[in-house]
Amino acid sequence: MDFRFAEEQQMMAETVRGLLADLCQPADLRRLMQSGDARDDIRWSALVELGLQGALVLEDKGGLGLGAADVVLIAEACGHAGLPEPLVENVGVTVPLLADLAKEPRAAAVLERALAGEITVALSHPANPFIADADTGGALLVVDGDAVHLCEPDGTAFVRQPSVDPFRRLFTLAGRPDPLTAIATVEETRGALDAALDRGALFAAAQLLGIAQRAVDLAVAYAKERSQFGKPIGSYQAVKHLLATAQVKIEFARPAVYAAAAECANADAFSRARISHAKLAASEAADLACRTAVQVHGAMGYSWEVDVHFFLKRALALSSWWGDRRFHLDRVAHRTFNLPLGAEHTFAREPAHA
Repeated sequence: MDFRFAEEQQMMAETVRGLLADLCQPADLRRLMQSGDARDDIRWSALVELGLQGALVLEDKGGLGLGAADVVLIAEACGHAGLPEPLVENVGVTVPLLADLAKEPRAAAVLERALAGEITVALSHPANPFIADADTGGALLVVDGDAVHLCEPDGTAFVRQPSVDPFRRLFTLAGRPDPLTAIATVEETRGALDAALDRGALFAAAQLLGIAQRAVDLAVAYAKERSQFGKPIGSYQAVKHLLATAQVKIEFARPAVYAAAAECANADAFSRARISHAKLAASEAADLACRTAVQVHGAMGYSWEVDVHFFLKRALALSSWWGDRRFHLDRVAHRTFNLPLGAEHTFAREPAHA
């Protein structure tokens, strides 16, 4: 079995990396933070032109019909760049969920606009306490009680909530949705909502992996430039060991994330345990890498002038998004204690191996 990414998958990710290298540098993030704008219009327009909105939507619904393994490298690149715009959430979670609900005419109409890149879709999912980017969404999916609602943002009141990450725009609803906006019951959409949670956790893990690598890259670059006692601090063994330990943590998390992407579509206890393992491993890697980068930078690592803080804050925010540590430990424990173990079950699937 060949586990390598296909050339097309790598090329697609490289296109996104190149665009973000041009348009999403820390200087661009600082300008956006100072302006207070929700998005950089030039950067977002360039991302929309890539046509990724329907990557995980079936072709018969107007999408590209790709899988999670085709998008995971893109999500990792977005984490590495610290992308503020909700590309990963839309491509990986909300638009595919909307496509699953598209038998309802209103959902189908919104899906068409989302696939064309005219709007983004915000999501209120029970797994998350807040709604991300509700103020810039052209539509809002809300899970409320036993119903799923599709709301127009103009008729919905939001309350802005604080975030450790200055680029994460978080909101709660000021009231309950109008019953007339309901498009399905939670029971009818349980499978689609569970799949959205799995994709959300997977692509959060991929972003955390990218964040971890960026933090180490920043620390290595600084260690080469900063001199102490007449030579770069990166030449000292203590600094080398710190950075090597963080890099090893990343390299152990990387295959866990990629394996979870390969099996995400199985939607069973085995694949969900892989996703939870990936989220746990990537969260720990990002935490260690960001803290190490701050330590390598010394006292100035705690200041706003150092770029590391962008990635540290994003890592803190994503670590509890789409399931916190306890939630994912419980899913791994369920697979470990209730399902068969052993080499013959490494790639097991339900129900054949349950």
